[in-house]
Amino acid sequence: MKKLPQISTLDLNFQNCPGAIASYLIPYAKGLILIESGPGSTQDQLEKNLNELSYNLEQITHLFLTHIHLDHAGAAGWLAEKTGAFVFVHPRGAPHLQDPTRLLASAARIYKDKMHTLWGNMQPVPKDQLVILNHGDEVQVGPYTLRALDTPGHANHHLAYLLDEVCFSGDVGGVRIQNGSVRSLRLPMPPPEFHPPRWRESITILRKERISKIAPTHFGFYDDVDWHLGELVAELDSIEEWMASIMPRGLEIEELRKEFLDWVKTRARELGLGGQAIDALEKANPSGMSADGIKRYWEKYVQPV
Repeated sequence: MKKLPQISTLDLNFQNCPGAIASYLIPYAKGLILIESGPGSTQDQLEKNLNELSYNLEQITHLFLTHIHLDHAGAAGWLAEKTGAFVFVHPRGAPHLQDPTRLLASAARIYKDKMHTLWGNMQPVPKDQLVILNHGDEVQVGPYTLRALDTPGHANHHLAYLLDEVCFSGDVGGVRIQNGSVRSLRLPMPPPEFHPPRWRESITILRKERISKIAPTHFGFYDDVDWHLGELVAELDSIEEWMASIMPRGLEIEELRKEFLDWVKTRARELGLGGQAIDALEKANPSGMSADGIKRYWEKYVQPV
């Protein structure tokens, strides 16, 4: 394996919670590569992180987005305007970055009056700065080559990125919150595109690659890649078992959210996660959002059969 580049994990301190949302920074001779912009609400923290590393925002030349959900791409338009950086994205995501109206309306149905507090503002990305990547496309930036992998399951517009043997897995790699030696991996399952069979196919794609480190956006670097990918499959198994036992009861959405939250909290306690880790897990992966995604998947793909 080639010598890996210097990669910094930038903690965006989302909602004053450390370890919830990351951006990843890779310097090269002519500027900076950034993986994920984070939400609009963490713009100041992103800039602060860069300054603490003796960099400036204007040095960012390339922004790679795993997908366009607000916690990953909300600040992309602001960054594009400030820096002139190229913004790389899945073809299904590009139109919504150019005009985020529908994206914001969809998010508002979930988050309602919390929209601005959680996500801040989202500006359009100029069309001439958007670069569409398909499965297998490679981008050369200085000495580094990033390769895009089309990896749906969490969202149909999701890319993972490979840089040498490092995989920036976005959300298809799950939400991993570490609490000392306790390993905890969960699946973020928002509507409308959560789809377990497609997620399993994406895990198969990742398993075919040579990956020595995996870096989910939520949160950090891990070198136990086999465990990580295996745990994603185990989580899909657990979710499908939970759906099969709960969804036939036909619960209303508020009751379903409560059932799911109780299940999530019980599992966290059984693992021995501490309060800060549980808080980070809920902020990075709101249980109500996942309950909504489960309901949408069940009613669209399972119930009609």
